[in-house]
Amino acid sequence: MKKLLLTAAFALAATASAASFKFVALGDMPYKLPDDYARFEALIGEVNKLKPAFTVHVGDIKSGSSPCTDENFQKVKGEFGMFDGPLIYTPGDNEWTDCHREKAGKFDSLERLAKVRDMFFAQMGDKSFGKKPITLTRQQGQIENSRWEHGSVLFATVNVVGSDNGLERNAASATEYFGRNAANLEWIKATFADAKAKNAPAVVIAMQADMFYGAPFTLTDIGLRDTVTTLATEAKAYGKPVLLINGDSHILIIDHPVTEAGANTGLGQTMASPTLRNLTRLQVMGEAEVGAVEVTVDTNTPGVFGFRPIFTK
Repeated sequence: MKKLLLTAAFALAATASAASFKFVALGDMPYKLPDDYARFEALIGEVNKLKPAFTVHVGDIKSGSSPCTDENFQKVKGEFGMFDGPLIYTPGDNEWTDCHREKAGKFDSLERLAKVRDMFFAQMGDKSFGKKPITLTRQQGQIENSRWEHGSVLFATVNVVGSDNGLERNAASATEYFGRNAANLEWIKATFADAKAKNAPAVVIAMQADMFYGAPFTLTDIGLRDTVTTLATEAKAYGKPVLLINGDSHILIIDHPVTEAGANTGLGQTMASPTLRNLTRLQVMGEAEVGAVEVTVDTNTPGVFGFRPIFTK
């Protein structure tokens, strides 16, 4: 009997262990160049001590006023290789949409997007960054969008960025936006469809843009509204825990900003529409606050996700 009880205890412990894992989320760094390279590398050292299953970087690998040069891109790409575990990256606006700014070098934004896609994604194939890369599923035609699975939980990145998602700067930017936006929405829908088919216990979506800046007193920027409403529709239909990770605003926030009708659609409608409680938003710190968030995923708990900030010493 004692042997049977011990066997059962070990089996339960193994089941609990299999259902629980940790990953790290960070973004908006290194920001002030070249000063923040050393700070970012120190943070990478702290992350490596934690031995997470993987790390997600939600973009902005430089400030909006730092030059968008190949050399600056290559420097951070090299730092991505310093992570002991897998590192999955999705672009931020500072890497391409904002590169037309004078201090950023007055680059053509769409040319910089093509460079980011080639350097950070095409050259990597279906592999993540890090010393122990994992295999990712890439979206055909928009290779920066990725999907992977860990502990039965489904993860995805989408190229949704600040500066109104690149929509309103000029006609060429608008044309690029409409194609990328359509692909992003299809990727989000396909991720939830895959989660339903696999009976996944939770879904995690990572992007750069803060879609709830100024909520609930201002409207979501027009270039981001499709993403908000699609997430609301898909998360409500899915019904299980959903975690949205974003950067962009540099302040650590954990909240429930999405309504069943779609978040941030104006104070009146926000008050009239119930909060979508199964969707939690994690906005990571960044810029001057060089840190990260360790996320615990435990599918045996009702909320699934737990959070712990990490800072360099």
